[in-house]
Amino acid sequence: MVTIQYNPWTPEAKADPYPMYKQLREENPIQRSELLDGWVLTRYDDVVAVLKHPRFSADRRKGRNRFVEAAMAARAEMGPVANAQTMLSSDPPEHTRLRSLVSKAFTPKMVDGMRVHIQELVDGLLDEVHSSGRMDLIEDLAYPLPVIVIAEMLGVPPEERDTFKRWSDDLVANMGLPGTVPDELVKRAQTSSIEMADYFHNRIEERRKEPREDLLSALVAAEERGEVLSEEEVLATCILLLAAGNETTTNLIGNGMLALLRNPDQQQKLRDNPSLVETAVEEFLRYDGPVQATARIAETEIEVGGQKMEEGQLALCLIGAADRDPAQFPNPDELDIARQPNQHIAFGQGIHYCIGAPLARMEGQIVFETLLRRMPNLRLDTEEPEWGGNFILRGLKRLPIAF
Repeated sequence: MVTIQYNPWTPEAKADPYPMYKQLREENPIQRSELLDGWVLTRYDDVVAVLKHPRFSADRRKGRNRFVEAAMAARAEMGPVANAQTMLSSDPPEHTRLRSLVSKAFTPKMVDGMRVHIQELVDGLLDEVHSSGRMDLIEDLAYPLPVIVIAEMLGVPPEERDTFKRWSDDLVANMGLPGTVPDELVKRAQTSSIEMADYFHNRIEERRKEPREDLLSALVAAEERGEVLSEEEVLATCILLLAAGNETTTNLIGNGMLALLRNPDQQQKLRDNPSLVETAVEEFLRYDGPVQATARIAETEIEVGGQKMEEGQLALCLIGAADRDPAQFPNPDELDIARQPNQHIAFGQGIHYCIGAPLARMEGQIVFETLLRRMPNLRLDTEEPEWGGNFILRGLKRLPIAF
């Protein structure tokens, strides 16, 4: 019997990958993929097991497949941060050390202290478009808001935010398996990585001389205290925070609003009961999450879900598929903003659980509450939104709405 093969590059999968996920989950939930030279996992329990297992590594350099050599060659062209590990791509003890130095800026208490300012930013961005009666939700709100927030945390002045966003977009566009990303996008990402490293190198020197109340100063201070944080790791951490700190939140806002617009009963339910905004954001994360996949490498021979994986093999965990698994979520293809319990894994699991989750949640809650309160007649301004992103990050390029 020939079963469906995982292929996220078809136009149908880019527009809506969930039918493919469903068929994979039903027919071949742990698939040996020749296309990826690894395994593809779609069931919730299997994905969680891999993400939590200490013998599955986040360090892609440990992989033994045809993509590793190409990935290392491309990485070597990324400039000063080429060999620096980040929280996202390291294992303990390196991961523990790197994460501990950044985590202080993302505690729920620290994030809650930013609530009033983020509300002011959202209101200011909406004030700019309110009189027109229409907007592109991505360009006018979901795109600028998170980059303003993370840039401010890093101490980047307002006039440099557009450059920051361009760098971030170039890096995100390069995400994917080597050989599947057009050469032009690879070159742009390499150029942007070098430019960002140069930029932060200069800012680091400034912070050494004149520390400020920002995250970059805190990272520099940690380096100077001898906490085994090299300048390359400071640079790589800043670049990671910029890219991860805005693209995923942009996608949460865009994907969530599209889901609301396509489910008017749920939109009305949230309007009638704004206190549901917290569970609504959790449901948006589950229903059409910003991060669709993440990879791990088996460090030894391991069995998962009845399949034996060999040392060095890649396990692609389809978070988007796991979060629609009917074994975990009743009626998974339905949007239910009051869904409880809702143990989605949009922010990952285990030691690599997203460090920015409290900030992303708060930004999403403020945005949706404010949009529905200020704009009583929200509706799509075009029949079909325009998808961007890639098979790892799912998000809209444009979402024209009227109000």
